[in-house]
Amino acid sequence: MSEIAGTAVSRKYSMGVDIGSTASKCIIMAEGKEIVAKSLIDVGAGTSGPDRVIAAVLKDSGLKLEDMTHIMSTGYGRHSLEIAHSEMSELSCHARGAYFQHPAVRTIIDIGGQDAKVMRIDENGILENFVMNDKCAAGTGRFLDVMARVLEVKLDDLEKLSAESQNEVRISSTCTVFAESEVISQLARNTHKRDIIKGIHRAVASRVGALARRIGLVDDVMMTGGVALNDGVRLALEEELEHDIFTTELAQYNGALGAALFAWQRSKKKEI
Repeated sequence: MSEIAGTAVSRKYSMGVDIGSTASKCIIMAEGKEIVAKSLIDVGAGTSGPDRVIAAVLKDSGLKLEDMTHIMSTGYGRHSLEIAHSEMSELSCHARGAYFQHPAVRTIIDIGGQDAKVMRIDENGILENFVMNDKCAAGTGRFLDVMARVLEVKLDDLEKLSAESQNEVRISSTCTVFAESEVISQLARNTHKRDIIKGIHRAVASRVGALARRIGLVDDVMMTGGVALNDGVRLALEEELEHDIFTTELAQYNGALGAALFAWQRSKKKEI
């Protein structure tokens, strides 16, 4: 629990809730500067995820909803959060969250459960341009989920197994359905799973790399979203783009962080 005893009256808090397609994330900030508590539930829009993640972050912080000066929702299910005072697109929230973490960032590569997007921001953290793949599961977390299921391995083990590969197998299709057929064919040939996984990571990097090239890379380049936790994908992207890409421990929380920051900004405007 955060050490906030005796400070709830004097400090002011904002909440950001990112309701994704596959996960719900929530962050409470104090005075728009300090993360007081954060939580993540591995189910998203249309489930109990949003309610559970909010309950978890309130329990961890020792605060109540009434202590929030402003609550903002973002993400795939942002329209469904009834307690939110306002909502904002995940693009703007990701830009704001990344800039807060690393003011030198100019390019953000976000790979979520059902979409992949590349954003360019200016020196003030304002979104300048973006490209998105939201019509196909290829190059997204869903693609990796499907491949892990076919391979009968845990999603969390993909990074480790990929690192052990000695002979990368090329997965030529970026379509999830066709890629699944390729993987099944490779398994029938007794190809080692670690080599197939390396090829899967390369396929994701190829798809997302094409998006990145359309918008152009400008340093510094940050990777966010749940897939950023898979270092095998990040390394494959670095090789694909021949560019350094970094991530942070708040990669999955980036949208919620941006929403909490915007929520604080909204609350300050109300005071004027």
